[in-house]
Amino acid sequence: MPEIRVAVAGVGNCASALIQGVEYYKDAKENVAVHGLMHVNFGGYHIRDIKFVAAFDVNKNKIGRDLAEAIFVEPNCCARFAEVPPLGVKVSPAPILDGVAEHMKKPFKVYNNSEIKQANTVGILKETNADMLVNYLPVGSRNGTRFYAQAALEAGCAFVNCIPEFIASDPEWSKKFEDKGLPVAGDDIKSQLGATILHRNLVKLCLDRGVIVDETYQLNLGGNTDFQNMTVEERLKTKRISKTEAVTSLVPYDVPTRIGPSDYVPFLGDKKICYILLKGRKFGDQPVTIKAKLEVEDSPNSAGVVIDVIRAAKIALDRKITGPLISISSYAFKHPPTQMPDSIAKEWVENYIIGKRQR
Repeated sequence: MPEIRVAVAGVGNCASALIQGVEYYKDAKENVAVHGLMHVNFGGYHIRDIKFVAAFDVNKNKIGRDLAEAIFVEPNCCARFAEVPPLGVKVSPAPILDGVAEHMKKPFKVYNNSEIKQANTVGILKETNADMLVNYLPVGSRNGTRFYAQAALEAGCAFVNCIPEFIASDPEWSKKFEDKGLPVAGDDIKSQLGATILHRNLVKLCLDRGVIVDETYQLNLGGNTDFQNMTVEERLKTKRISKTEAVTSLVPYDVPTRIGPSDYVPFLGDKKICYILLKGRKFGDQPVTIKAKLEVEDSPNSAGVVIDVIRAAKIALDRKITGPLISISSYAFKHPPTQMPDSIAKEWVENYIIGKRQR
């Protein structure tokens, strides 16, 4: 099969985990299961078919470096689980826009416009023949996300939106991709086993067993720049919507909730800790309380999911499927165009792979 040519916007911890993951599993045998991937061979595409061809960032210490080096440059703190050889891809200067909050200028080591000139994003996407652009900008990058979505449209690329800004789930933006004959997947990537998927399954268990859910919360702590960025509440509006709807969409009645990032703890590094509380009523209106704690390395937790999304997007390009990709978006993202139980979404993706579902 031809390679899948991928451009990345934002060379942070999540990009590091993705790029390391492609190297780590490049020789995986197709008859062996890889934890975190639906399939080693996903619709004819192996993990090693993914080739990174362009990258954009604002960190002056990453710009100009080979992507294989840039993924380990501070403030990145993702676990180093693969030695990535030189990729022959230099990180290009990204537009700053709202991707850098005022309190993140120093941590992100933002370049000076007088010293470095912003790259021609559309030109680079075209020159590198990128099949798709994966958006890994910081949470709260409303304008930045729309800049890259528009760049993908102009360059003729698919768009994979991993952050909680609404593109695939926005009818206006999804129509733009449909009109251009391009696929779009999103929004806000789920982890392999993260706070959202755990919370959804606890809620579903209660509903399946006839327990009334009266209230629930999910509090998340972490020490990477993602959590540092999210210490400003105004950058969290769509993040809270995305995470909350991912859980409450399963419940056919209103439930008091509080879901989302709650604190930045620097010494945790890339470790994420989640606390979930669920209170409900069972037979005889007797109370039931569930308390759960999840502790994971944050960035690698979603990398395998993104590898599957990339291959699903390439299948869409091959089949000339346009607009929002319903099945993979429902399976892999917190705020997809269509919310559905995870088991159904997985079945839809399997049918999509073999061509039984168009999207």
